[in-house]
Amino acid sequence: MPLKDPLAAVAPTMPVKRFKRWLGAARRAGEPCPQAMALATASPNGRVVVRFMLLKGADQRGFVFYTDRRSQKGRDITQNASAALAFYWDKTGRQVRVEGVVKRVPKAEVDAYWSSRPVESTISASISTQSAPLTSRAVLLRAARELRQRLPDGRPPRPDYWIGFRLVPRKIEFWSRGPARLHHRELFVARGNRWRRTLLQP
Repeated sequence: MPLKDPLAAVAPTMPVKRFKRWLGAARRAGEPCPQAMALATASPNGRVVVRFMLLKGADQRGFVFYTDRRSQKGRDITQNASAALAFYWDKTGRQVRVEGVVKRVPKAEVDAYWSSRPVESTISASISTQSAPLTSRAVLLRAARELRQRLPDGRPPRPDYWIGFRLVPRKIEFWSRGPARLHHRELFVARGNRWRRTLLQP
C-alpha cells in the first residue's frame, strides 16, 4: 500500500519542472532519443493500442504531440480521450509515467509547429493517410515525388487532418532505478490546482 509522505501537497508546477529536468539530464547523458515516449490509447470498448511517439512540448498545460487525426491513435482519442504516456531513459536509470485526458492543441500552435518542420516531413504528412492500407511502397514514393514537383518553392499547406494533441496530466509517476531492485517511486495526483505526492513501494 502507498507510504504516507509528510510533504504531500506540492506546487502545481513542480511535477512538470522535474520532468523537464529529467529530460534534460537524459539528453546530456547521451540518451539516443530522449523525447521518445510510448503513447497508449483505448477504443470505447476498451481495446488498448500502444506505439512510440515523439514529445514536441511539455509545460504546466500538458504534454504535446502531433499526428494525423485519421490514424488509429487519432480515432481512439476522438472517441475516448483518456490516454497514457511512458518515458524510459536507461542511461540515467529513470522513467516517467503519465495518465490523463487528451485535448486538441489550438490551431495557431499547430500551424506554428507545421511551419517549423523540415519540408520533407510536411510532404510525407501531406501524402500519407496514416494507418490506412497501402497497395505498394511505390505508390507512396510516387505521390511524394509528384507533390514535391508541384511545390518547388515551398512546403505544402497544413492539411486540416494533421493536428496536435495535448495530454493534460492527472497522474505523473517518477521512477528511479535503485540497488537490489529497491527502486524509488513517487506518484503525483492532481487535486484542483495542486498535486498530491505519495511514495510508492517498488
